[in-house]
Amino acid sequence: MSVAFTREESAETAAEVELPDRVISPHPNFVTPAGLELLKTAIATARAAVAAAQTIEDINERRRAAAPAARDLRYYTARVASAQVKAPPPKADVVSFGHEVTFEREDGRKQVFRIVGEDEADPASGSISYVSPVARALIGKSVGDVVAVNSQEIEITAIK
Repeated sequence: MSVAFTREESAETAAEVELPDRVISPHPNFVTPAGLELLKTAIATARAAVAAAQTIEDINERRRAAAPAARDLRYYTARVASAQVKAPPPKADVVSFGHEVTFEREDGRKQVFRIVGEDEADPASGSISYVSPVARALIGKSVGDVVAVNSQEIEITAIK
C-alpha cells in the first residue's frame, strides 16, 4: 500500500513540473543578425540552467528546477532552427525590416523604434516586432507618409 502511494506521489510530482511548451508564433521567424546571436545566447543560458539543475540531489527539486530551463531550451532551439536572418536593406527610402523609424503622433510625441524579429522585440528599449500593429502600418511607407494605428494617425519623419 505504501509503495502505491509513493508511485502516485511521484507521478503527481512529475506532472507538477511538466510545463507546457512556449507557444511558437505562426509568422515567419525573421531575425536580425544581432537577434540570432540573442537566440543563441538564450540557448546557452538555458543549457547552463538545465546542467545546474542536474546537480540538485533531491529528484523532485531537480525536476522543479530543470522544467523551466528545459522548456526554454526547447523553445529557443526551435527558434534558432527556424530563424531567417534578414539584414536591413541598404537604402532607407521605404520602411522595412531592420530599419529604425522615427514618427510623430497626433499629440506631438515623437517616437523611434527599430523593426526587428518577434523574439528580439523590446518596446521599452526601442525595438518592435515586425508583426506588431505599428510596424505593419509603417512597413512599405516613406518619410512624410501618414498612417493610422489604433485610431490615431502617425507621420513618418525619418528612416535609418
